[in-house]
Amino acid sequence: MNTVTICFTNNKGGSGKSTTCSNVGAAMARMGKKVLLVDGDMQLNLSLSFFPEEEVLRMAKSDKNLYQAVTKQRDLTDDIVHTPYPNLDLVPSSILMSSIEYELFTKWQREFILKKCLKNIRESGTYDFILIDAPPTLGGWVLNILCASDQVLVPVEASPWGMFGLANMFDFLEEVKELAPQLRVMGIVVTKADVRKTYFRQTMETLKEMDGIRLLDTVIRVDSTIEWSQDNSEPVVEFRKSSRSAKEYTELAEEVMKLCQ
Repeated sequence: MNTVTICFTNNKGGSGKSTTCSNVGAAMARMGKKVLLVDGDMQLNLSLSFFPEEEVLRMAKSDKNLYQAVTKQRDLTDDIVHTPYPNLDLVPSSILMSSIEYELFTKWQREFILKKCLKNIRESGTYDFILIDAPPTLGGWVLNILCASDQVLVPVEASPWGMFGLANMFDFLEEVKELAPQLRVMGIVVTKADVRKTYFRQTMETLKEMDGIRLLDTVIRVDSTIEWSQDNSEPVVEFRKSSRSAKEYTELAEEVMKLCQ
């Protein structure tokens, strides 16, 4: 199997993107897949899922991170760090990512810079999956991430605000496909769901009615264990393997892998 690159994106913050990306990656690695995570967000949440804050800030300020590689348009291989878990590596982010749009603006073929930075890694076949956590925007940097990806997964929070801006997101994805014809929308995964609430059922019904968009079978429910795992700088599938959310993320990882075949 060739390396599959999946982007986790939603232009709305708080959708559970970084948590979903980190746990799907960790669950895949537990199943023996080789996974590279790429932290594309200046909030550093994906990096914080695996390393304590002081370590993440040290990487963010060093010359080995995503920002340095993209602005210098260099191969990302040397920016990879090993996480504490087998089969699972990370390209850390930088606080300077906040200025990445400005940095990209004058560059030639700026939409494809990340794709070029990942080219050697993809062609080496070292990894089964590359998972990229995108920031909650619809700008040139997210366009870059999408142009480097094969699949897009959109985590959506099951709340009154969770659906806001979703139509814009999918319009944007349709436009991106003109630049990146390889891109496939895997679908939507519902996160932070409280299945007892009426609004959860309404959200599910609305999403099922979206034309041509797959709603994944796995639903990630609200679980305080996720917050404890984040406080511990561990993905929940490693922090408490017996927890409900660990099982749900493992099911989601299996569903994602199946949809990539």
